Amino acid sequence: MGKHILVGVTAGIAAYKIAELVRYFKKLEAEVKVVMTPASCDFITPLTLSTLSQNPVAVDLYDSKTGEWTNHVELALWADVMIIAPLTANTLAKMVSGQSDNLLLTTFLSAKCPVIVAPAMDLDMYQHPSTKRNLEQLEKDGVTVIPADYGFLASGLVGHGRMQEPQQIGAFVCDFLASSDEFQGVKVLITAGPTYERIDPVRFIGNHSSGKMGFEIAKAFLNKGAEVILVTGPTKMVLHHPNLHRVDVMTAEEMLGEVQKVWQQCRIGVFSAAVADYRPRNTAEQKIKKNAEEMQLELVKNPDILKWAGSVKKQQYLVGFALETSDAEAYGKSKIESKNLNAIIVNSLEDAGAGFGHNTNKIKIIDKSNKIYSFELKTKQQVALDIVDFIRENYEI
Repeated sequence: MGKHILVGVTAGIAAYKIAELVRYFKKLEAEVKVVMTPASCDFITPLTLSTLSQNPVAVDLYDSKTGEWTNHVELALWADVMIIAPLTANTLAKMVSGQSDNLLLTTFLSAKCPVIVAPAMDLDMYQHPSTKRNLEQLEKDGVTVIPADYGFLASGLVGHGRMQEPQQIGAFVCDFLASSDEFQGVKVLITAGPTYERIDPVRFIGNHSSGKMGFEIAKAFLNKGAEVILVTGPTKMVLHHPNLHRVDVMTAEEMLGEVQKVWQQCRIGVFSAAVADYRPRNTAEQKIKKNAEEMQLELVKNPDILKWAGSVKKQQYLVGFALETSDAEAYGKSKIESKNLNAIIVNSLEDAGAGFGHNTNKIKIIDKSNKIYSFELKTKQQVALDIVDFIRENYEI
């Protein structure tokens, strides 16, 4: 990542989770510094955050032990982004009114970088009209607010006010930092998820694809200014963006139909869907009863959506996916030629942490000249950024 992230910690019970947030950023090779309010030290020690961030933690404007002032202006100018988490109702009110009675607040008032906040407070405080008004004003002032989540609160109550989990906050900050206009005006077609081929009204043939990889790729393109058409099979994944057009399908034939409608409008295609290779020749109108000891199911081959897109592409840049259990590189290279691809993403179930259902993936990208680019095991969010960066470097927008 290589970014400078300034983490501000205020006196909420959720402060203990900030250790995990700092660790999250450090794993992405970010440079992290932490500034704390004095009261937040009752919830998590500066020593803990100093150890994890590998930088001194700033708490006071004046250090009585060294006789030195902490330069809040330098801290603010150093940061590429400032994230304040948890944000208490008290600090929120002070930020809105421009108070500067501690180091965190003076640093916030000096910040030229984007500022993101993650509120955390009890449900009545979070729903209070003054808190809502303050959050609205903070957003008008240009601060990005990560809304509080619903869940168990320190008071024992259940409701909105719980700070989002460190991984969610970290992913939000990473998406924010990755935003750009590199693909402004470019329309991208992405397929994602599995397809389900109906046997009867309640049964189907499918696979274990969650859709995570395709959705992360869509998110990465959206954050870089692209207009994305996402054709997805059945998935629990959710993604919202003004430049996203999502089309939900069930079967391979339905996915092909939607792809055929839009492919010629698009300049880039990333086909990550795990399309079922076969479907039942006949679909029963009623649920099949288990009367017999055996049942024979006749299957027919599904259309090859990726091959169709390659056969009709003109100046478009087309990327496919290949998940294999063995000889991934060899199969990937053969598919580049047979399907007229510009590149293919290959991964293998032989690699721990790769494949369906995981939050991580380990990929190789093979281009049309059979050059192989290998990547380490990473989160699917990071893998998506690697894929989008590869496309940007190899396709003239």
